[in-house]
Parts: sequence; structure tokens; C-alpha cells
Amino acid sequence: MTALPVHSIASTFWRCRDGWRKRYRAVALLSDGIDSPVAVYLMLRKGVDVVALHMDNGPQARNALNKVKLLVRRLEEVTGKKIPLFITPHYPNHMLFVSRCAIKYHCVLCKRTMLMAAEILARREGADFALTGGSLGQVASQTLKNLRAEEEAVDIPIVRPLIGMDKDDIVGLAREIGTYDISILPGTCCGMVPEHPVTRARLEDIFENEGNLPLSEMLEAMAEGTVPAEKYQN
Repeated sequence: MTALPVHSIASTFWRCRDGWRKRYRAVALLSDGIDSPVAVYLMLRKGVDVVALHMDNGPQARNALNKVKLLVRRLEEVTGKKIPLFITPHYPNHMLFVSRCAIKYHCVLCKRTMLMAAEILARREGADFALTGGSLGQVASQTLKNLRAEEEAVDIPIVRPLIGMDKDDIVGLAREIGTYDISILPGTCCGMVPEHPVTRARLEDIFENEGNLPLSEMLEAMAEGTVPAEKYQN
């Protein structure tokens, strides 16, 4: 049997029984780390159009912005696909989590807010789902309980292509596609992870903590502040 070229596989993947074809579009939460660029790559290979969204974590993460731009450029080179990059100011949200919420819920509250930002951009860009680099149990925010608590914050579907992959496999693929050496450049995306984060978050506790936040104002600020990378001023 003759192997189909990649573009034919992608086209066949989206063909429905009645011959109608749906080309999906995703908003990807893209950090400067190893995992999320690999997740983006896998979806691009599936024929999904991807819009990247990077959350700016403030002064301590300035190098992350430059690394993300390099990662997008490399992903465009290796896939031949255009990836629009948007930036959202996230540092003010962190300050509110620190001042108004229990510290152990910081990571879960942070991820819920990031998904809210992704949903806002998805509506603007006509995207069908949000895409993350989450891998089950790899960090505190990715336990099964926490993943459920995080995705409850939005109505948009959340796709996690790496969910069952081991870290070594993710690193291997990152090396193969040329994103690994960029991801390990000096810099940090977030330096606010608590020493003892919650690993089995309960929704009632999450709602109680979010009740201390000016959530509507936060969402409005993210909606207004999310702009293409070339227009972002930090």
C-alpha cells in the first residue's frame, strides 16, 4: 500500500461520512518550556490551524517572551504553517492571587485564568478548542483532580495531546523538531509556584478563593490587553 503524504493524511483525517470537511482551529497556551511547543507541533501535523497565546508573567519572565517568539518561528519552519502569536498580561493576576487567595491554590487559579484568556481569544479568532501541553501528573497543576478543577472554568473543549506521554518521550520529540535547545535557554516563565501546592483541588474551595477576586475586571483586562505579539508593550 502506497503511503499518503502528510498533507493527504491531514485532509483525510477531517473528512466526514458525507464528504464535508471541517478544518479545526485551536488557541494554544504556549509557554517557553519544553512541553507546549511539542503539543502545538502535534496538532499542526494533524492539520489543525493554531493560534498561540503566551501569558506574560511580568518582570521576572522577560526572557520567556523572546524564547516564545523563537519557538513560534521554529515551529513555523518545521511545519510550514503560519502561527499567529498573541500576548496577554498575566502578572496583575498573579498579584491578586498572592494578596487575596490561599497560596496553595495559586497554580490552579492561575491555570483557570489562563484557560479563560484562551477562551476569550478563541471566541475572537473563531477557534474550536484550547490546546495545552499538560501531561498527567507531571506537575502539581496536572493531577487528575486539578485538571478537572481547571477545565471547569471554561466552556470551550480542552485538548491535551501529551496527556499520556512520558517526559523522556516529550523531550525526545522536542529534540527532533528543534525546539528543545530553545526551551532550555536561560529564562523562566513563572517563578511563583508555591512550596506546597494543592494536588486534589475541590471546586467548592476554588469557588471560595475566586470569590475574593475581582474576576469580571480581570477578564475585561485580559480581553483588552490580549494583542498580537508585534503590538505588545511590556
